[in-house]
Formats: sequence, structure tokens, C-alpha cells
Amino acid sequence: MKKKDEKKKDLEALREGLKKTKNVFITGFEKMKVAQDYELRKTVRGVGGHYQVVKNNIAAKASEGTPSEKAMQDLRGMTSIAYTFDDPVALAKALQAYAKTNPQFTFKAGVVEGRVVDVSSINDLASMPPKEQIFAKLLYLSMLRRSAWYRQ
Repeated sequence: MKKKDEKKKDLEALREGLKKTKNVFITGFEKMKVAQDYELRKTVRGVGGHYQVVKNNIAAKASEGTPSEKAMQDLRGMTSIAYTFDDPVALAKALQAYAKTNPQFTFKAGVVEGRVVDVSSINDLASMPPKEQIFAKLLYLSMLRRSAWYRQ
């Protein structure tokens, strides 16, 4: 069992992480095996995210004064959070792909760019094309416009 000092350090570390990010996915897990948890953590790290199992009251305390405060209140059951400082779409895609193969892993809520979103919005976010593909399409359209302008 953790000592009070260790719990305070964990709370402060989580608070600092939540203050720095605007993209958090709150998830639930029931009856996951150690190998499944390991695979999930590996998947999240692979897209530049952070994953942590949290106690509900610690998550609520750590989120006070952060964009994720509203989403972290009144949590129930087994809770974990995944957050990223970079691309929320990549993390949402990775989590959704994992959830498809592991039905005991579920979404509870999320915060994207500082706004609280529900589960259906997370699924919509995960179905978006990757950032690189969107940039490529914009570049292509820009080049088409430019070539049409030169022809005139």
C-alpha cells in the first residue's frame, strides 16, 4: 500500500500532466488481463500518448482547475485516462482500434482541445483521416487552384 507522500506525488504528477494537455480520453476497463494492459500501454506510447489507471477521487482532485475538470467529476467503476500533448486523432484511433478487439475496454468521456466530448464524438474523431492525409489533400487542392490560375 502506498504511503501518503507517494500518493501526493502521484496526485501532483497527474495534475501537472492534465494542466499541460487539452486532450484527454477517460476510459473504463473491467477484467482486463495483464497482457492486455501491457498491449494497450504499448499502443498508447506508440502514438505519443500517456496512459494511467487512476482512482476516481484522485482523478477528480487532480483535474481541479484544468480543462478536464468537468469530465472527471462523478466517475464510477474502474477508470483509466489516456492523454496526449500532440495529436488527439491519432490517440483516439489507437484507443478505438484497441477497443474493437477488447470489448472490456470502453470510453466514458473525453476532452478534446479543452472541450468536453461524449463517446459518439470520440468515435467521430477516431474516424477522421490522419493529419498527414488532410495536409496532403489541402496541398493538392492548393496546387490545383494555382495551376488553374496560371492557365487563365
